Amino acid sequence: MDFDHITRPLTDAEAKAEAERIITRSFQTQMPHGRQFPTSFRDDTKVPAYGDTPPVHQDDKRIVPAWAAGIAVASIGVGAGITGIGCGAWLVLQGLASVTLYGVLMVTLPFAGLAMVATAIGGAINKARSAVTNNVYEAPVVQNTQINNISNQRGMFSRTRNDVR
Repeated sequence: MDFDHITRPLTDAEAKAEAERIITRSFQTQMPHGRQFPTSFRDDTKVPAYGDTPPVHQDDKRIVPAWAAGIAVASIGVGAGITGIGCGAWLVLQGLASVTLYGVLMVTLPFAGLAMVATAIGGAINKARSAVTNNVYEAPVVQNTQINNISNQRGMFSRTRNDVR
């Protein structure tokens, strides 16, 4: 087999001979037995001599309910919002990933500030509530202590009751 004509470009004479062969073969009226032309469709309607072709009515078969269009628009909005939240979380976590003393202090600083403010407010409220009382006793003070001890022992269980007054 000679494949040389495939790998090299045709000369002008060869190209002319090949073109004539293809043209004469395609316009033959007598086809060899068993071979047929492929079927095709040709539109022979006349177009106007000037201007564009007239418009043809094309029915719109798409039926999209209003609720489906609303859900589509809402899903696009939710997707964009979640993407923004995800980008913000990524930026925060990217900053937290570089753990240094200053980074830890900067992250905990707002919490420490809130705790300090809460402690100061609680201390101020506690100080305002505490009343200043000065009880001065000028009489002698007597302290009486009375202890009542009641014990019951039965078998291996025992019970002791102490009343201190």
